[in-house]
Amino acid sequence: MKESLPIEIIKPVIEQDSFRSVLPCVEKVDGMIFAVAACPEIPMPEQWMPWLIQSGSSRLVDSDVDILADTLMNGLRSHLDYMRQGRIALPPYCVDGVESKGDTKRPSYALSQWLTGLLFVHKNVESVWQNAWQQAEKKESNIDTDLGEKKGISEPPEARLTRCLKMFSTLANIELAYQQRSAEQVTQLSENLPLLIQQLPALLKDYTNLAGDLACALPNQFETFAEPMGDKF
Repeated sequence: MKESLPIEIIKPVIEQDSFRSVLPCVEKVDGMIFAVAACPEIPMPEQWMPWLIQSGSSRLVDSDVDILADTLMNGLRSHLDYMRQGRIALPPYCVDGVESKGDTKRPSYALSQWLTGLLFVHKNVESVWQNAWQQAEKKESNIDTDLGEKKGISEPPEARLTRCLKMFSTLANIELAYQQRSAEQVTQLSENLPLLIQQLPALLKDYTNLAGDLACALPNQFETFAEPMGDKF
C-alpha cells in the first residue's frame, strides 16, 4: 500500500468550499505544517493553527473547526513520521520542472506557495529557534562541534541555516530575487534555477536536521503529538 504524503491527507478537506475562503492554497498550508513539524520545539495547536486563517471576516461553525483541527493535526503527524524516517515530504509535483516568463525561468506556483508557507511559519517561530540555540549552547560546550563536526560537517550551523533560508526565500519569491540582481546575475540565476530546485530537498533535509539537533537540548517534542489529542483542542 502506497504511503500518503501529508498534502494528500489534508487536501480533501482544505479544498472544500467551506474552507476555500478561509485558508490559503493547499501547498501553502502544507508548507506551513512542515515548518511547524520542523520547529525545534513544536508549538501547541492553539498557537499555530490561527496562523493559517487568512480572512478575519470569515467564520467557521464549530463542526468545521473540529474537522479542520483534526485534519491539520493529521498532516502534522504525517510530516513528523516522514522526519523520523529521515525523509522530506515535499510534494513531487512542486519540483517537477520550471516555468518560463519572458527571458527568465521561474519555479512552479505550487513550489513558491509551499516555500512561502514554510517561511511564514519560520518567521513566527524564530524566537523558538533562538531559544533552542541558547539551550543547546548551555548544554554543550561547543555547539558547532555538536551540530556539525561530529557529522562530518565543517560548516557552522548558523551558516547552514542561513543558506537554507536564503534558498527558500529565493525560490519563494523569484521576482524579488531577480529585482535585487544585475542583468548578468539574473541570467545566471535563471540558467541555474533547475539545478537549484533539484538541490531543494537536500536543503530541506539539512533544515530539519538542524532543528532535530537543537531539539536534543529540549524536551522531546515528537511524542507530544504522536497520539490523538482528544479533548486538548
